[in-house]
Amino acid sequence: MIDTHSHIDGEEFDEDRDLAIERAKEAGVEKIFVPAIDLSSISSVLETCNRYPGYAYPMIGLHPEEVKENWSEVLAKMRSMLDGHDHPFIAVGEVGLDFYWSREFEQQQLEAFEEQVRWSVEYNLPLMIHCRKAQNEMVAILRKYEKQLDRGGVFHCFTGNEKEAEQLLSFDKFFLGIGGVLTFKKSHLPEVLPHVPLDRIVLETDSPYMAPVPMRGKRNESAYLKYVLEKMATVYGLSADEVDKVTTATAKRLFAIN
Repeated sequence: MIDTHSHIDGEEFDEDRDLAIERAKEAGVEKIFVPAIDLSSISSVLETCNRYPGYAYPMIGLHPEEVKENWSEVLAKMRSMLDGHDHPFIAVGEVGLDFYWSREFEQQQLEAFEEQVRWSVEYNLPLMIHCRKAQNEMVAILRKYEKQLDRGGVFHCFTGNEKEAEQLLSFDKFFLGIGGVLTFKKSHLPEVLPHVPLDRIVLETDSPYMAPVPMRGKRNESAYLKYVLEKMATVYGLSADEVDKVTTATAKRLFAIN
């Protein structure tokens, strides 16, 4: 398994990060991808990935909830880290739009997201996209660059319906990131996913958030990805090994990881 989205660099893991990594390995997680959320998190992301070389891989991006008046300055500093051919980042993420709590910085979010979409084109990196209550706006921006987004990306934490899945997968180099929500009692993903080709899905935890059943309510960690895998196998009527094989191959191909 590959956990394509884990905030293992976060302070929630400061007390037992090494142990969490060991538990992930024991559970069958062979790699973890770690998104940044703001400027200060890039150092913790890099420090964590350097600590587990060949296992944890960094992304760079400004999370929509972290977009403020100074977004342009923040992105200028991030962009400078991408210049040159020796940067370590495997994706632009975690980026996107989030109007769930507030639209105070709506225009800034739209502009910041579009600039980071352009990074995907310019630096030939996939996108790791967070989107809440903003799918129409997100799709409108992506359509402008659709033919240039050669590396595609992931619609992280997909929880939508069949129609929303179809709209997102019309971007043929993009994939749905599926995590713990799949296991929730009130989730409709078990009815939606059979309409989604398995090879258009990657696994994720979004740890320390969104722990799957039977760990719901606890701090999430990459070791719990096995519960997502098991539920997905049930949904598709396949063995866990088959789902693992397909989703792992997709993640390696998308993020260009050997």
